Amino acid sequence: MGKITGFMEYQRQAEMHLPPQERVKNYKEFVFRLEDKEAQIQGARCMNCGVPFCNNGCPVNNIIPDWNDLVYHDKVRAALDVLHSTNNFPEFTGRVCPAPCEAACTLNINSDPVGIKSIEHYIIDKGWENGWVVPQPASVKTGKKVAIVGSGPAGLAAAQQLARAGHDVTVFEKNDRVGGLLRYGIPDFKLEKSHIDRRIEQMKAEGVVFRTGVLIGKDFPEKIANYSKETISPETLRAEFDAVILAGGAEKARDLPVPGRELDGVHFAMEFLHQQNKVNAGDKLKNQITATGKHVVVIGGGDTGSDCVGISHRQGAASIIQIEVNPHPPVVEDKPLVWPYWPKKLRTSSSLEEGGEREWAVASKRFEGKNGKVTKLIASRVKWENRKFDEIPDSEMELKADLVLIAIGFASPVGSVLEAFGVERDARGNARAPTDGEGSYQTSVEKVFAAGDMRRGQSLIVWAIREGRQCARAVDEYLMGGSQLPR
Repeated sequence: MGKITGFMEYQRQAEMHLPPQERVKNYKEFVFRLEDKEAQIQGARCMNCGVPFCNNGCPVNNIIPDWNDLVYHDKVRAALDVLHSTNNFPEFTGRVCPAPCEAACTLNINSDPVGIKSIEHYIIDKGWENGWVVPQPASVKTGKKVAIVGSGPAGLAAAQQLARAGHDVTVFEKNDRVGGLLRYGIPDFKLEKSHIDRRIEQMKAEGVVFRTGVLIGKDFPEKIANYSKETISPETLRAEFDAVILAGGAEKARDLPVPGRELDGVHFAMEFLHQQNKVNAGDKLKNQITATGKHVVVIGGGDTGSDCVGISHRQGAASIIQIEVNPHPPVVEDKPLVWPYWPKKLRTSSSLEEGGEREWAVASKRFEGKNGKVTKLIASRVKWENRKFDEIPDSEMELKADLVLIAIGFASPVGSVLEAFGVERDARGNARAPTDGEGSYQTSVEKVFAAGDMRRGQSLIVWAIREGRQCARAVDEYLMGGSQLPR
């Protein structure tokens, strides 16, 4: 423990960022990592608890007290090694993870938690700046071949671990660029894609082969098939590779089946986000969905909805309102009741800080329009009781809407992939694969494994990395009879 009284002497320091009026002018990241002295002070606030609840609150079980202490003592290179021992991609989580570790911090019982996420951001950025992040190719090759379907955080984590164990790894991605939802689901102002690109270069140097524009399966919906140039059957993969990992995302969006859903101008959020990220990458799109000069209604109060708000600001929307059917959460959580678990409380994203309205306990009833185009959303206020809601009489309202973005979550993976492999699914449509015991992460089909959102459903990047790492160990054990990879 570096500074015994640090948590009493120092206050939490937030990362600096550009003001809203500046950052909405472009799609670049606007949060700046801590300076050296600031990071050391944040590290000094860590109490090195006898039971590190932060470690258990983190899905990848980052060894947080250790690297906090190392940062405090200005041993950033050693801190990076500790950080990488549990997390392949801290530059992703240090930017976009909601930080359940901070909710679990002991300081959070009656004070502000340690800025764990900001320290993680600091460590990995210093690592890249100083050339400490280098390829780690395997010294001995096993001769075993592994195919990974999907290049999101789960697929990338599994690929890197297995390549370092000596296996020949090929990652198949249906889109034209690697990264999955990291690439096309998260706006650039939260995660610039250069962070993905330099990791991919590192992984290529470690022996990972990436094949983009390749669909695995058959009978895909036309919208998905349009992304890809080539289709490979599951039978071919299973014949050519010793193991296959299904690591695609939970991409089947939840729909809002209300009258008028078919009107032009009503879209799933991911269509909107995907297109803008492609444009940012230099692609030219026909008929891009844009918010420019429009009255935008975002349905759904989560991160995806917030991302739609941020992009709408940057595109120059005339007005933006985000509505949520759930009731207004408490401004401050009841810490003695919920700590160390993730609390339900009011959170205002950076996108909402940039402007726009937000309404709670509002249910969408129908869309109305003219000449086939949406012009308004008819909604009503609702009252919650016993975890159910009822419409409040005489509360119906009209919201002007030229563009409606539906962001109410994702139901399951694209079913055609799992159907093509003949994988048994659970009640929610995800691949059924246990995470413990013999045969962990293995599906009902021989030598086919599943990890990340395709196995657990919609979740966090940090959960995907955890599952990718654990699945890699399970595959290594399956191929070699044992494994030295960490679980």
